Amino acid sequence: MASTGVALTDVATVAVLAFVGLRLVGVARHAVRAPLRARVVALWKGLRPRHLLPVPVVLTAVVAAATALVQVPGLDVGWWTALGGYGNPVTGGTEQTTGTPLELIVPLVFVVLLLPGLPLFAAAEERMFRLGAEGWSTTRRIGMGVVFGLAHALIGIPLGVALALSIGGWWFTAVYLWGFRRGGRARAYLESTLAHLAYNACVLAVLVLSLAFVI
Repeated sequence: MASTGVALTDVATVAVLAFVGLRLVGVARHAVRAPLRARVVALWKGLRPRHLLPVPVVLTAVVAAATALVQVPGLDVGWWTALGGYGNPVTGGTEQTTGTPLELIVPLVFVVLLLPGLPLFAAAEERMFRLGAEGWSTTRRIGMGVVFGLAHALIGIPLGVALALSIGGWWFTAVYLWGFRRGGRARAYLESTLAHLAYNACVLAVLVLSLAFVI
């Protein structure tokens, strides 16, 4: 029975990685074609020091909160980790490939596929979780930050890590409100999207650096 369980877990892991890989290929194909290509390039070119410089502080706060929260029983559980994965399926890390060439190859391929569509992912999440925040109460802004974090539990990360991502959501909301005061909703949406893109890009950079130690 144990061997059957292991085999089923391996099959499930491969299925998840195949699904994620195909989705990333699809997004990457759209991102490099007109008219989305122009938008993707414009967002990458729109990054400024004000979007990048706060990221280490925000990321450190997220990591510290996640480290503390996963110590709480029940908050260390996620469906991807239950399958033997680590990080989240989008980065392709799993215990099944540890010690094999796939430990390096799969995450690197996923990172390459992610890069073209990264601005589109950031824009979509900002439209879903931040657009209109100028008219929300403080309580709702805080709550939407938590919802933003918990939404990431759907991709399999532990619940405690998802809750910690609320910190990132609150930061993006603060950037959104800063942008709104300087140029209305369009400016607010652009600024929070760029802050989100800067954050995600830095996370990927950290992932690539960590993979360098595997080589």
